[in-house]
Amino acid sequence: MHSCLTRRDFLAAASSTVLTAAASAADPLTTFGPRKPLRVGVISAAMGGRPHKANGHTYHFAQGFHPTVDLKMIEKHLTKGPVDLFKSHFRNPKEDFAKLPFDNTVISAYYDADLPSAQAFADCFPGVQVARTLDELVKHSDAIWVGDASGRGEDHFDLCAPGLAKGLPTFCDKPIGGTVAETRRILDFAKKHNAPLMSSSLYRHQWGTEEALRMKATGEFGPLQNVICSQAGGWSYQNWFIYGQHPVWMCVTLCGSGVKAVNMYAREATCRAWITYEDRMPAEVWYGRPDVAPTYCSAAATFVKKTYEWTPAINGNYWFGHHYQIFRMAQTFLKMAETRVEPVPHQEILEVTAILAATAKSVNERSRLVELAEVLA
Repeated sequence: MHSCLTRRDFLAAASSTVLTAAASAADPLTTFGPRKPLRVGVISAAMGGRPHKANGHTYHFAQGFHPTVDLKMIEKHLTKGPVDLFKSHFRNPKEDFAKLPFDNTVISAYYDADLPSAQAFADCFPGVQVARTLDELVKHSDAIWVGDASGRGEDHFDLCAPGLAKGLPTFCDKPIGGTVAETRRILDFAKKHNAPLMSSSLYRHQWGTEEALRMKATGEFGPLQNVICSQAGGWSYQNWFIYGQHPVWMCVTLCGSGVKAVNMYAREATCRAWITYEDRMPAEVWYGRPDVAPTYCSAAATFVKKTYEWTPAINGNYWFGHHYQIFRMAQTFLKMAETRVEPVPHQEILEVTAILAATAKSVNERSRLVELAEVLA
């Protein structure tokens, strides 16, 4: 039976055992109070206009917001790989980072333009209602999470706008906009409505990235001299705009905004991009690097006195590290919802999109050095 959202459903859900369980949690992460859990409305983006069933960027990334999960329904609706992840990592009480599921939060409703896909998610997380419209979801949410595993972003403004217009803290999956113009449109809309907005790649939240940022902040090893961010997989012009997001995000996270120019060379299944600044040392992206496939990606930050290298794995365990970065991204979002302080500067978000466009332009023009201003104008 479909659990389509009605006003009566929401009023009933407010006193449901699911919400009561969440509300009774001690030491709440948020300041909403023990009797008022933070309601997160989750939205699934489409994939090239098609439904995205079993969207990993909602099932995996947002699952910690909800106190309960029905593993039998997870087994019914998801494939073996994700099912195993839920059992061994996402809902493993021995791997909860002392926070999962998060205290005092609940997924209030789920929106997918495809009703059966939305219903499948609701089946897996008891108490979650299917929102028939974005306005319904926004009305009964305190914060919004937009998940997109397609990496295109063509529908993100339409999905984010109703919540942003109400000033709701919003996470919008990368790429926040598929083009520089669309990214700027979303950022400007959020600013206009004083709505805290967050977007980032998982790479920003790896244990190693956090450690490199700590090293940079303390200055213990001297100034940052160079960053190399590598990604496995095979280069293609189309894939660059999807998977190139990750290493570019890593570079901007470590080096900051203020990129002057970029150039990129591509050959066969790999590409190398050089990201330069006017006032600091450069960064490099290597996409299609053949030797990092077992860990998906690799990064190195070279300081004057030390080179620090890392992968997503923690103590050699890739999936534990993957779980950690998912947890940290969600936790960062919740902190933003609590404080209304944005964790990622808008300029960094905008420049990631611009770097992708500028490097693609460079490839098409014999790898010439393209100033970022050319695509930001």
